[in-house]
Amino acid sequence: MPQRFTWGFLSLLLVGVAMAAAPSIATFPDPRIDEPERHASKRETAVLAGGCFWGVEAVYDHVKGVVSTVSGYSGGDRKTAHTSMVESGGTGHAESVKLTYDPSKISYGQILKIFFSVVHNPTERNRQGPDVGPQYRSVIFFADEKQKSVAEAYIHQLDQANVYGARIVTEVVPLRGFYAAEEVHQHYSERNPQDPYVVANDLPKLTALKRDFPGLYK
Repeated sequence: MPQRFTWGFLSLLLVGVAMAAAPSIATFPDPRIDEPERHASKRETAVLAGGCFWGVEAVYDHVKGVVSTVSGYSGGDRKTAHTSMVESGGTGHAESVKLTYDPSKISYGQILKIFFSVVHNPTERNRQGPDVGPQYRSVIFFADEKQKSVAEAYIHQLDQANVYGARIVTEVVPLRGFYAAEEVHQHYSERNPQDPYVVANDLPKLTALKRDFPGLYK
């Protein structure tokens, strides 16, 4: 059974500490380097890992311009892309979310701003909140050199501004594959809003998204 299923009630005790440690949105600048706004209808994709994929997916499901989300695994082989194996921490996979978005409505840089300011704490190495292990590490899986350059530049910008008071440990690595997780994990937070883990870890992120990004919240 995944570790998050057993951490729900402890998470309720820790959530106040985690929220207090999060920096103010006022300290988060817009990316100086970003992909230009596009007016064509062509969709783009982004793959991000920032702890349990339930919370990552929950946030982006409420972001205008994001057309769809899928929880899954990236960083390892297809044959090990299963919860029972990934939770061991030895597969190379990180719990990830694949976003399909409309670049005429939201830029890749804006997606990353939400990733760093709302989705997770990028200074935690191989963990996120109550979830511990490399499968919960912070990763940006870039699809092309444009995404790589935007991601690396923004991390450098945030580090230079000392936004978190600690160095960002987010990995920026090429996307080699994305494998959808089991159906039980898809849109889990939306379907299980009373789950103690969701209440403690995911719903506060939605509150922060609505408060700090009212123009992008849906």
